Amino acid sequence: MRETEHEAETGKRPLGVGMVGYSFMGAAHSQGWRTVGRVFDLPLRPVLSAVCGRDGSAVRAAADRLGWAAAETDWRALVARDDVDIIDICTPGDSHAEIAIAALDAGKHVLCEKPLANTVEEAEAMVEAAERARTRGQVAMVGFNYRRVPALALARQMVAEGRLGTLRHVRLSYLQDWLVDPGFPLTWRLRKDRAGSGALGDLGAHIVDLAQYLVGEPVAGVSALTETFVRERPLLDGASSGLTAAGGAATGQVTVDDAAVFTGRFPSGALASFEATRFAAGRKNALRLELNGSEGSLAFDLERLNELSFHDHTEPATSSGFRRILVTEPGHPYLEAWWPPGHGLGYEHTFVHQARDLLHAIATGEQPEPSFAAGLSVQRVLAAVEESAAKNSVYTVIASAPVTPVTV
Repeated sequence: MRETEHEAETGKRPLGVGMVGYSFMGAAHSQGWRTVGRVFDLPLRPVLSAVCGRDGSAVRAAADRLGWAAAETDWRALVARDDVDIIDICTPGDSHAEIAIAALDAGKHVLCEKPLANTVEEAEAMVEAAERARTRGQVAMVGFNYRRVPALALARQMVAEGRLGTLRHVRLSYLQDWLVDPGFPLTWRLRKDRAGSGALGDLGAHIVDLAQYLVGEPVAGVSALTETFVRERPLLDGASSGLTAAGGAATGQVTVDDAAVFTGRFPSGALASFEATRFAAGRKNALRLELNGSEGSLAFDLERLNELSFHDHTEPATSSGFRRILVTEPGHPYLEAWWPPGHGLGYEHTFVHQARDLLHAIATGEQPEPSFAAGLSVQRVLAAVEESAAKNSVYTVIASAPVTPVTV
């Protein structure tokens, strides 16, 4: 293991991390692992042991660039390494189940990017593996990083404390525009066999998880519409990087949705609306939500991620209204370790917070959230959306799935 003198002097037990995949999410997760021990007081010391990818020269370059001590070209070899205690999965969804189950059965802790799997059946198998591993003291967590935005963690606290009263409406949208150009090539994100679904799984999974996290209960049923606006695209010419790629002259069929719009209902009676698209021209990463209750409302916009808007409906109408809460105080979630009040955080900090929470869970033996069971709950919603859309938007009841209650 490669370690600094500062790390060696801490005296904390090292925990080796092995990551599969090194593109967009791999870079974000690497940032989290590199930074977390230099910001938070941790019970364990994460060590970036090895990163894995299929292209030997590319993964070795990524290891040097992202701070990993070694490189592997076979994820099975990564799982077998004695200096790896956590397997961090940052690959397309078609490989999540195989890697996660093998890692858990091999005695490793697992962090898996969202959505948990490509199908409900795969997610169920992953939950079963996680439950077996739990009896051996291992933990498994899904990487829904937006739960780690301090403003959204604060929103969850306020809902749980009853600040909004009885929830009536939950509305969420996640809008991007990187597919507006019909010349954008057919990357893995546009192939159902690799990605499972399109905007629904890529973006919709995030807002479904946030809805269930904030409300504290699972979605009970949905009525949905999906659409694929551009059905053929140029085949990929070379490698893709993040959300950028180049196409050639030949074309192939898009087999996922470009957009999904659906309504839902919670068991408590609250109504929800969701919209996920990669065709909203001018919207780069616009995740927005609003919750309305009997005693107040909350609103959040990821493009202003250090702010939470709150309306207290119990105040006199003559002086009430939405007010801005700047979520940068030391008493706000995660902010005790960062900068003075008013100095905002960014997207990359959610991955630092994710690593922090996972390491604390491993040290205490507690189940981290969101668990694989929570990931399965999201997967059931995604499947119900696809079923509803295929049946002309018929209301589709979602089969019950275990969801660990959210605590403050």
